[in-house]
Order: sequence, then structure tokens, then C-alpha cells
Amino acid sequence: MTVFSELRMRPASATTAGWDASTTSRLVMAGAVIFVLLVGANLATPLYPLLQEELGLSSLGVTAAFATYVLALVATLMLAGHWSDHIGRRAALILAVLGGLAGGWIFAEAQSLAALSAGRALQGAAVGLATGASAAALRELLPQRPEWASRFTLLASAGGVAAGPVIGGMLSLLPDATSTPYYVHSVVLAALLVPLYLLRARPAIQLPTGPRPLQALAPRRPSVSREARGAFWLASAVGFLSFAVFGFALSLAPGYFAQVLGTDSRPAIGLLAGLTLAASALSQLLSVRGRYVVPAGLAVLGVSVALLGFAGQWHSPTLLVAASITAGAGQGLAFRTVFNNVAAQVEPARHAQIISTVYVITYLGSAAPVLGLGWAAGAFGLGAAVAGFAGTCGAVALGLAALTLVQAVRGRTAA
Repeated sequence: MTVFSELRMRPASATTAGWDASTTSRLVMAGAVIFVLLVGANLATPLYPLLQEELGLSSLGVTAAFATYVLALVATLMLAGHWSDHIGRRAALILAVLGGLAGGWIFAEAQSLAALSAGRALQGAAVGLATGASAAALRELLPQRPEWASRFTLLASAGGVAAGPVIGGMLSLLPDATSTPYYVHSVVLAALLVPLYLLRARPAIQLPTGPRPLQALAPRRPSVSREARGAFWLASAVGFLSFAVFGFALSLAPGYFAQVLGTDSRPAIGLLAGLTLAASALSQLLSVRGRYVVPAGLAVLGVSVALLGFAGQWHSPTLLVAASITAGAGQGLAFRTVFNNVAAQVEPARHAQIISTVYVITYLGSAAPVLGLGWAAGAFGLGAAVAGFAGTCGAVALGLAALTLVQAVRGRTAA
């Protein structure tokens, strides 16, 4: 089956040619696409102070460019999160890679906030299209290991977001600091098209029937089965909070970290910005179980985020690093557990659609709170804004920890 046949939503022929890749190779490709796209989407994190100076942007302008990416991602999840169920996982991932290439080039050549936002919007659309397709592909490739499918999904996602700032900071040492990282990334992204194109794609799980197959791609009203609603809303709430913290780390945190450390080293700032995400990614490798994992993880997240605010007031690099790491570890354990719970309760035929809906709410956490933080930074100063943001997020995390602890105790009593 060719990519064009998939896009036309035609059944696979009996003599389909192509590379009949092993399950391991398919797992690697599904994870690699979302990982590389998210690396590209976050290359700009350590570059924002430089772009702010070159283009004369305010703190609100920086958060607006970041929020444009998030809003485009959310819109794509809502409008096209189910597409891979109908056109196939491979075709959706190829479209996502092409969108990521276009967004990266526009961002690299941008000379205004509007151009930055346009590039970021295309990157967001690419990540949104790949999110549901990648998660569903991993789930289908590991039908007997749903927990590991969720772990791989979150490891690839959090790992890509964490690696982006670090790689961006290192590549920014090359000539043309704000463009070279995207040129290098484009080469890697284009290389992914080769195995994806050669791959013998598996049939879409819901090929449309009737004279108007394109109707299957129309936006759908989000819905969740009654059995999965509790798990869905808990995962969405934890995800929203988590990505509010991540959004801060990937937008205004570089400027905040530079103040605390008294440095303008982009590699150092990129490394610090990626610490929380890296700790979250690595926590996916831990086999921690138990009914109290979620409340414990949320409690660690809440205390750690609050300490990030104190790190600036006390000018303590040690506290900054320690709080960043523990915040990511706590978030990773809590979110993985609630994410795995909702994934396990969703029927396979709607997996991509429902997981995309979880991410719609999750990624909104990187938009509205971060825009508010950008406004507060301009009005009250970056240090005061971060202190208020950290205190609020910490309180919400501790509140969710208390709620899930009560649920865990009730569940144990009922058992």
C-alpha cells in the first residue's frame, strides 16, 4: 500500500510491496517520530532570550510564540486526532513529519513575531497529528503489554521535550545561533521519511465505507465511555497541571534560570530547562506500583514546584537543580499511572481519539497559565511572577494529592 492509497483510504491489496519491518523496528519508528518532532518543537527554549533581544520581544511576546505552538497542537488534536484510525498510522506520521519540516524552516528564517508564531503553529500541528498516531501504534504493537506501551509513549514524548532545550543550547554555539539548530534538525527529520515511506503499512483499523469516505475525517465531538470517565478526568487534571509546569520550563524559565545562576550560557540554560522533563522521562523506566503512587508523586511535584520559587528568592542554584529533578520525577510517576489507567479502559477502536482528547486538555496547561505568567512577568517582574506561579501550581498539586489519597484509602477499605 502506497502513502497515496492510504490518504485516499483505500483497502490494502493482497500483493502489497514494501519493507516488512519487524515489531521492534516499528516500535522504534513510532517512538522516533514523536521524539524527533518534540525535539524540534523545543529547540527554541534556550534561544528565547537571544530571540527576545534580536527581535525586540517582550516577555508576553515570548509566551505568545510558545502558546501559538500549544494552541495549534490542541486544535489539531481536536480536529484530526482520529485521522490515523482512518488513513493509517504510517500516513499520519508522514504528514506530521512534513509539517514539522515546514514549521522548522519558517521558524529558522523568522524576522518577526508573526513569522515565529507561524513556524510554531506548524510545529504544533505536526506534533498534534503525530501524538495520537504514535500512541495508538505503540499500543497496537504491544497488545499484551499495555503498560509498556504507555511507558514508551510517555518516554518518547517527555524525552523529546527534555532533549530539545539541551540540543538547542549546544547547537546554538554554531554560527547563526537561531537558525542552525533547525537546519540540523531538518536533516534528521527528513531522514525519517525514508524508512517511513519504504515501510509496508498495516491497514487502518477503521476504513470508511460508503460514497463519501472523507466524512470520516470530519471533526468529532469528544466523548468518553462511562467506565473510563473517572480515569479520563483524573489523567486530564494531572496532565494540565504537569504541562503548566513544563510550559514554564520551556518558555520563561531560561530567563529565570539565568537570573538565579548569573549566567547567559545557552547550553547551561538549555540543560536546566530540560532537567524536569528529563527526570519525568527517566521515571518511566521505574517499575513503581501501588495504590499510593499517584498521591505520592503529586505531593513530591507540589513541594518541588513551590521550592522552585524559593530558589530564585534565595539565589540557590543547588535548590534550583534539586527541585527541578524531583518535580519531574514526581510528575512522571503520577502521570504515567493515571495515563496508563485511562489507556487500559478505552476501547481499542477509539484509542487514538480518546488519548488525543486527554492531550487536548493536557496541552492547554501549557497555554493559558503560561500566557498569564508572561503577563505577570511584564507587570510585576519575572521573579515575583515565578514565585506566584510556583506557589499556585504547588498548592494545586498538593490538593490533587490529597484527593487521590482519599480515593486510594477508600479503595483499600472497599477491597
